[in-house]
Amino acid sequence: MLDIGAHTSIAGGVHNAVEEQLEYDGTCGQIFTHSPQVWQDPNVGDEEAERFREISVEHDVGPWVVHSSYLVNLCTPKDDLREKSIDSMQKELDAAAKLSIPYVNVHLGAHTGAGVEGGLDNAASALEVLDVPDGVTVLVESDAGGGTKLGSTFEELAGVLERCSLNLDVCLDTAHMFAAGYDLSTPAGVDETFAEFDEVVGLEHLECVHLNDSKHDCGTNKDEHAHVGEGKIGDEGMRAFVNHDAVEGVPFVLETPTEDGKSYAWNVERVRELYEE
Repeated sequence: MLDIGAHTSIAGGVHNAVEEQLEYDGTCGQIFTHSPQVWQDPNVGDEEAERFREISVEHDVGPWVVHSSYLVNLCTPKDDLREKSIDSMQKELDAAAKLSIPYVNVHLGAHTGAGVEGGLDNAASALEVLDVPDGVTVLVESDAGGGTKLGSTFEELAGVLERCSLNLDVCLDTAHMFAAGYDLSTPAGVDETFAEFDEVVGLEHLECVHLNDSKHDCGTNKDEHAHVGEGKIGDEGMRAFVNHDAVEGVPFVLETPTEDGKSYAWNVERVRELYEE
């Protein structure tokens, strides 16, 4: 059973994200609880939270994912940024619980001079501080890499999971993996990537996929998403990915662009076509 949806807006109330998802014919989805480019607390009222929960159940839309702020940096050696990141993550977790959303997704961030091991230590210890509500899981997202960003390799993802006593899981982003050097453009490449992920991290930790094609070549560390099948991963790679046994039952969330007359609805339908093929 294919579970496919898109990142939708909470403008006008978080319940509107469900209505938007229905317009795309999506069955799962992702939201920001506020603008991801500023330090801001989630502002979800009791009534709109109840409406979000009710509409999601009524139309069988879910699971949902809360994507944390882009400013969060769990790997940072800077005390002030670390505290802001922990505070922001805690509030996202509490908002997710209020909305009955099972996942909060986060990028590890950049170690900015602390080194890979130091950055992973910082991330794990920051996550340890969190009071994770029952029914909510933190997902560590794979990154495109570049500079001192961490999470672009499966070893780095595994390093955080191994260091942290929380029950962490993983969200893989296809465009990010491709940019980081995991070639998903062929069936053989997809097979090899999943085999490596299973060996290093474990497929039991894969709980969500951000399904995006890439505008740039494999291994460039350039993070720019393309429509499904129309980027450098292409139809062949995307078809192999969505039909792979490793992602059976895993929800796919689109973060594709809105350009060239193609919206999320176009990409949802394209994924279904590739899956049915």
